Amino acid sequence: MEKGRCSVCVTGGAGYIASSLVKKLLGEGYTVHATLRNLNDSTKVRLLRSFCGAEERLKLFEANIYKPEEFEAAIQGCGFVFHVATPLLHTEGYKHINRVDATVDAARSIATACIRSRTVRRLIYTATVMAASPLKDDGSGFKEFMDETCWTPLNFSIPYDNDVLEDYTRAKTLAEKELLSFGSNNAGEMEVVTLPCGLVGGDGLMPYLSATSTVFLAQLTNDELALNSLNFLQELLAKIPAAHIDDVCNAHIFCMKEASMNGRFLCANGYISTAEIASYYQQKYPELSIKKEHFECPKYETKWGSNLLAEKGFQYQYDWQKVLDDCITCARKTEYAVFKDFYLI
Repeated sequence: MEKGRCSVCVTGGAGYIASSLVKKLLGEGYTVHATLRNLNDSTKVRLLRSFCGAEERLKLFEANIYKPEEFEAAIQGCGFVFHVATPLLHTEGYKHINRVDATVDAARSIATACIRSRTVRRLIYTATVMAASPLKDDGSGFKEFMDETCWTPLNFSIPYDNDVLEDYTRAKTLAEKELLSFGSNNAGEMEVVTLPCGLVGGDGLMPYLSATSTVFLAQLTNDELALNSLNFLQELLAKIPAAHIDDVCNAHIFCMKEASMNGRFLCANGYISTAEIASYYQQKYPELSIKKEHFECPKYETKWGSNLLAEKGFQYQYDWQKVLDDCITCARKTEYAVFKDFYLI
């Protein structure tokens, strides 16, 4: 693939993962079609327009995930599509819409638009490990390994569950299955890759801390919602699969550059318990207090068993410790919560 000769589409272009992906793609010489829900959002437009190469090779399109037909214009003429956007639960004006149905419908519509374009060679979907739980189907415990064969059972509740987490897990699981099925049914016309990413952390491009980074920092801030999400992930996945924002973006680009690639590839470079996270913070950042309860957690024996990305030749640059360090770096930069007193003196 020649630099500067290929156009690619990134949905939800101003999000935590998508904005870093757009910047990397522009840096490598690609023309990027990025979608935003609102082109009048000056903060998001300004962020994307600030990237090197944006003036010549960035095209912005307005498209709402609740109106998936709007993505067709952005997809036209592209060789690859990165579907990163996910419906927000409480988007103003769309609270009556079922988020699960909207997520699946959007995935299906975007995949169909890719086929209709006659230019898209591969659709790459930003999935989540929340769809890859190693829980046994009968809920009796965890499997020995977490890998690409694991699918989250959707027929029973998980400790620390709530409506938001339940809807997100169900939506992303069903959307990923829909796209993989679409790829199988349209083999020969377009390839489909899904990347179920671990909990993503690291210093992003946005002027605030990403929601996933707040989950990594929950034991330090004791934010109730973030802490609940962290505990939920452990109960769902046995441990926390961790991924650095740079590795996640590089994995997306790797999946684009491969001559041929199909199917599901888990993306994480750490599989750690919440107690391990607490212990690391205590040792590396002793000035930050952590409650004793965070050093205690269920001990699940499930091991990380995914190596399909590595077998393809992808190499991670960062370990889980770097993920945690960079979450704190970003918290310091954005003056987030407890870190302000320690770092911004």
